[in-house]
Amino acid sequence: MKLELVPIPVADVDLAKAFYADRLGFTADVDVRPADGVRVVQLTPPGSACSIGFGTGLPVYEAPSGSVRGLHLVVADIDAARAELVGRGVEVGEVTDVGGGVRYAGFADPDGNGWTLQEMPWRTGDAF
Repeated sequence: MKLELVPIPVADVDLAKAFYADRLGFTADVDVRPADGVRVVQLTPPGSACSIGFGTGLPVYEAPSGSVRGLHLVVADIDAARAELVGRGVEVGEVTDVGGGVRYAGFADPDGNGWTLQEMPWRTGDAF
């Protein structure tokens, strides 16, 4: 089994799409309107096999916007990843070392959905 898509609840689909594509650098894979009142947007983080999705008109998108917390983006170099996002205008918290070389830095999308950059030293190179 592979996790392929995580729904993210957002209030404004266009604002969310711009944030994820322009600020975070996610690839915009899908933006379709298959029926009246239905819109499906899917984006994928660089290097990821799992995408996020949001939109309108389907029950999967009915969670309160901003209610998702703790999504992790694993990066090889958290300092470089944080600097890149800050340079793109994302408000990213300071890097915190929680021990064992594991380091975190958090940020949120415009709706308040919470994300974490995570660096784990054993998940770099070919293991990343």
